Amino acid sequence: MISISKAKKIVKQETFTLENETVDLSKIVNRVLAEDIVADMDLPPFDRSQMDGFAVKTADVKDAPVSLKIVGESVAGKGWHNELKTGEAVRIMTGASVPKGADSVQKVELTAEKDGFIEIQKATKIKQNIVKKAEEITKGTVVLEKGEIVTENMVATLASFGYESLKVAKRPRVAILATGSEIVDISQTPAQDQIRNSNSWMLEAFARKFADVEILPIAVDDLEGLKKTISDAIKSCDCLIISGGVSVGDYDFTKPALKEIGAEIFFEKVSLKPGKPTVFGKKDNTLIFGLPGNPVSIAVTFFVFVQMALLQMQNAIQTELENGYAKLSHDIKGTKGRDAMLPVTLSTNKKGKLTVETLRFSGSSNFIRFAKANGLVFIPSDVGLKKGDVAEIYFL
Repeated sequence: MISISKAKKIVKQETFTLENETVDLSKIVNRVLAEDIVADMDLPPFDRSQMDGFAVKTADVKDAPVSLKIVGESVAGKGWHNELKTGEAVRIMTGASVPKGADSVQKVELTAEKDGFIEIQKATKIKQNIVKKAEEITKGTVVLEKGEIVTENMVATLASFGYESLKVAKRPRVAILATGSEIVDISQTPAQDQIRNSNSWMLEAFARKFADVEILPIAVDDLEGLKKTISDAIKSCDCLIISGGVSVGDYDFTKPALKEIGAEIFFEKVSLKPGKPTVFGKKDNTLIFGLPGNPVSIAVTFFVFVQMALLQMQNAIQTELENGYAKLSHDIKGTKGRDAMLPVTLSTNKKGKLTVETLRFSGSSNFIRFAKANGLVFIPSDVGLKKGDVAEIYFL
């Protein structure tokens, strides 16, 4: 049995990198950039007004109220491109370019217009209500780095600098295989002693964020059949995720099947609760993860190991779950000989402190409770943590 950190290190060492491809901007969310994103222009590209009002010379309005002659108008997309002179003002709209000679904008609420003149009722300060050219970004600046995972918040930035298409890492091809004679398709009504295949659909939902995913037909508890299914699957995927059959029971055939087809097994037990019997191997340049059959164990081991590998295949800068720290709302016992990464709900209390509450599980098969989880809490082996202790947490 190896530690979580050792298992992660092995997964990283054995994970290969995929090639790159070009995709349209409309398909960029959750893709890993394979190029730096560079500003092709200053932003803003001109001195820009933050208000509807009047562009003026600060020196002209220092003794406000004063009256200035309106000599033009600057609107978004059509500026006034003359030079403002002493005693003059230009009507200006939010987002419009500030004319040469003006050094401040007074908002319209502090003005009064009459007969071609504008009364500025309050003095301004230099640069008031103006965003100067290149104040946000300068042309040539790297705004997003190669290896970053593109989020929805980044799309406007990409569009602003003309990235109609982008170079990204190819998404891994992932195949998901549920094992067990007790499992039936979700379209079927389970007979006595049977359950529906929830594991494959959960894994598909997790993996599709960063991969192209195929759910394979359920494999019954038969060694020869499982060997053939796995051998066929690895011919057309970069990563095979098998759920179930990884323990030591009479009908747990995943490890024997992997060994008999010649897969290299790097580890098959991790000092982790839940998820001790996690298996990791490789065959013909396909990564293979054998995850425990219980849904919560599958979820935890997917986020700790599998997602990390999928992102590393794409050369992502950040491959592991983002972590932080929060106070426990109650005691949590440690597990003998194993560190724990338990599903939790994270929330803020009235003092604004992030707090952790573990979900009340009857066991690692309790996916109903897991549905409310939004994080994992790390609990050191044997000792555990007390109410009020600060714990390391991972955001889901």
